[in-house]
Amino acid sequence: MTLQGERPIAVQVSRLSKRFGTFQALNGIDLTVRKGEKIVVCGPSGSGKSTLIRCINGLEPHDAGRIVVNGIEVNGKAQNILDVRREVGMVFQQFNLFPHLTILQNCMLAPRLTLELGKAQAEALARRFLERVHIGAQADKYPSQLSGGQQQRVAIARALCMEPRIMLFDEPTSSLDPEMIGEVLQVMEDLAADGMTMICVTHEMGFARKVADRCIFMDQGEIVETGPAAAFFENPASDRLRTFLAQVLH
Repeated sequence: MTLQGERPIAVQVSRLSKRFGTFQALNGIDLTVRKGEKIVVCGPSGSGKSTLIRCINGLEPHDAGRIVVNGIEVNGKAQNILDVRREVGMVFQQFNLFPHLTILQNCMLAPRLTLELGKAQAEALARRFLERVHIGAQADKYPSQLSGGQQQRVAIARALCMEPRIMLFDEPTSSLDPEMIGEVLQVMEDLAADGMTMICVTHEMGFARKVADRCIFMDQGEIVETGPAAAFFENPASDRLRTFLAQVLH
């Protein structure tokens, strides 16, 4: 079995800093994610979690430091950003589906425009990933005809249609009703089991315990603590993490 440390580096973040006006959102972040690793990032609101993953795929320009994704530097150059987004899929809090397109059409759009696939090839790809997230039967419906959990699964399928090697999740269950959260987490667990490299910003600590190779706790724009999931939950080293876990686990 290949040791975690021997796997190729998928994402390398070095001394990353980001400001919004006078607010220091990220302050000297260092993070290495290896191929196939499942990372869960947690922390209080405003701690920089979402900003971190938005910087990784170039949605937010960073002010200082360096980000390299599968050997491609995220440096603001248009071609580099395009190349990175072909490597990285992202799922947001909101589903961001086009309401005037069917589920199938939503999933076909990016492969046709970005990968320049023909209609038949894009449709086959879309149907394959809709089946993978257990929603293939809804392909001809419109987003408004689906529940929130179903729409989020469509959003995951849409990201997978670009066949990314890394998936980023930004609080993917935070806008869902409680009974819909489980179906989305199950799809994420399936992706993890298939070996997808994943960075997940979430407060779903049960998911973190079950799936994460490593958990990261952020606060005030810094990584305060990181470690294997078992130690992270059972033996937190910092007072800030202990306080946070006491709040979210009870």
